[in-house]
Amino acid sequence: MLTRLAILGSTGSIGRSALDVVRHYPERFHVAALAARSNVELLAAQIAEFRPTDVAVADEPSAKRLADMDLGVTVWPGPSGVERVAALPADVTLCAMVGSAGLRPLLCAIHAGNRIALANKESLVMAGGLVMQAARAHSLHVLPVDSEHSAIFQCLAGQDAQHVHRVHLTASGGPFYGRPRQDLRRVTPQQATKHPTWKMGPKISVDSATLMNKGLEVIEAMWLFALPLDKIDVLVHPQSIVHSLVEFNDGSILAHLGVTDMRSPIVFALTWPQRVQYPMDRLDLTTMAGLTFEAPDFSKFPCLAMALEAAKTAGTAPAILNAANETAVAAFCQGRLGFLDIEAVVRHVLDACPVDKADQLEIVEAADSAARREAGAMIERLRD
Repeated sequence: MLTRLAILGSTGSIGRSALDVVRHYPERFHVAALAARSNVELLAAQIAEFRPTDVAVADEPSAKRLADMDLGVTVWPGPSGVERVAALPADVTLCAMVGSAGLRPLLCAIHAGNRIALANKESLVMAGGLVMQAARAHSLHVLPVDSEHSAIFQCLAGQDAQHVHRVHLTASGGPFYGRPRQDLRRVTPQQATKHPTWKMGPKISVDSATLMNKGLEVIEAMWLFALPLDKIDVLVHPQSIVHSLVEFNDGSILAHLGVTDMRSPIVFALTWPQRVQYPMDRLDLTTMAGLTFEAPDFSKFPCLAMALEAAKTAGTAPAILNAANETAVAAFCQGRLGFLDIEAVVRHVLDACPVDKADQLEIVEAADSAARREAGAMIERLRD
């Protein structure tokens, strides 16, 4: 029986990897729907190969261009079109849109009763309580696609959560770990997006370079696994072989090891609870020179510290953090902001924006919008 699959963010790094998985298993998957932001050329090629019936394009002019190609699919334009496609019936909806744009589509997919494969951590950072509450109300699984959270999910299989002493999220440290802080003032977008061990999109690559990504993952893990902040820590592991570890009350630690290939957690999420063999490199333990772990340097990478601060504050603080970071990273990638100025913008916005309860979607989105305005104003001041 074919699994009906919807991929939100099909032209991004995760979406392309997911379609590569589908390509290898045409007997297992039927791509029912795709959604992307604006990459019409790649989306058109995906339509030609996988033949979905419905496609959404968040950028409306790009949606019109795609519709004019007359590819035999229904094209839904704009953010509302993405939500419409997310709400279509599917056995699994892979939520891989980058940033806050993925929140409403994720909720639409949940309300439609679709099982979720989640690669959009920002949705849980912004509104984890609302997302997980909706998933519970619909008796749905939210399966993590991030390699670290997939590792934790697998280590926890068959375990009683109350026996967990601590979860250790591993971080590669990004391309600049170990370099003097003063060198980071001259970092370019090209350098920041060149990750040493993973092939990722530009936004997550920059977040990895600042270690903000690991802070966002801590918040994500709190919601996915119903863990308090004091039961989650971060270890820098440059080899990126151990994807995460779970330590239990009796002192034993389960670790998940694997190759640095995002197709591995994608296959797991799309085919769970089965384990399907996939043609990729396997980890050769005899070739590993060693595995090292160390505590992160919070003074050198304050974005991680600010993320943990927002997690402790709770309410809309994580949404404010995420909005400020998204705005600052976009400005950095456009060459309008320095690398170290990303943390300055986030710090300012966290201090400037009031925190409210995150118990309604409208409140979360209002906090997000206010934080983006404050971040934009701060960026302009830094440019003057």
